[in-house]
Amino acid sequence: MQPSFWIKRFFVVLLGIFAMLFVVGLVKGRSLERVVAESAIWAGVSTVIFISARIYHSRRGQHCALCRDTPELAEGSTNSSKTEQSGKL
Repeated sequence: MQPSFWIKRFFVVLLGIFAMLFVVGLVKGRSLERVVAESAIWAGVSTVIFISARIYHSRRGQHCALCRDTPELAEGSTNSSKTEQSGKL
């Protein structure tokens, strides 16, 4: 597996979690400094846990077909999923 896939995935997940936590913190009425700090810390921790778990499962050959979050499923699976779906009809 290429490290570039996991690095891109890391930053996508990190930014997504940070944005979500940032908005929730602001909605709760907390100060901007506190929201930025808490969002950055929790986004980093959550992202490391998520990516570590996905790498572990990917190495064991356990792939998530729904979220296509492994390189093998993300690259060229659109054609194979269409043929699988047409065969089920």
